[in-house]
Amino acid sequence: MTPEIIFKLANWLAVIGWILLIVLPRYRSDKWIIGIIVTLLAIAYTWLVFDTFRPADFKSFRSLQGVTILFQQPKVLLAGWIHYLAFDLMVGCWIKNNARKLRINHWYIVPCLLLTFLLGPLGLLLYLIIRTFVRKKYFTENF
Repeated sequence: MTPEIIFKLANWLAVIGWILLIVLPRYRSDKWIIGIIVTLLAIAYTWLVFDTFRPADFKSFRSLQGVTILFQQPKVLLAGWIHYLAFDLMVGCWIKNNARKLRINHWYIVPCLLLTFLLGPLGLLLYLIIRTFVRKKYFTENF
């Protein structure tokens, strides 16, 4: 399978997960479906890491220049992208489940989920701010 096909499949899998989180807030089977999606992304990531990285490559993470050079390799860049897709989806899942647990209206978290999908930590930050205002305390049942 080519990196381009893996890229497209990974993106579609992530989009399916995000649609479940955003559009179907009461759909209870989303946890296992998103779990399968994240597992598939993790398998693709692991394969890319073992197929592409050499022990000496890990030294590249010591500097921005090293990371820049490392990420010029398409498979390494693809592994990084899949890493983002998997972790952002997991954060989106946490936001949805935490909001449900704390009885925060789903419509309040839709912008958070969209931002998490597009800009990761920015969406998480927005959720933490909204949660603080809605619950009137920051450290309320964080996990």
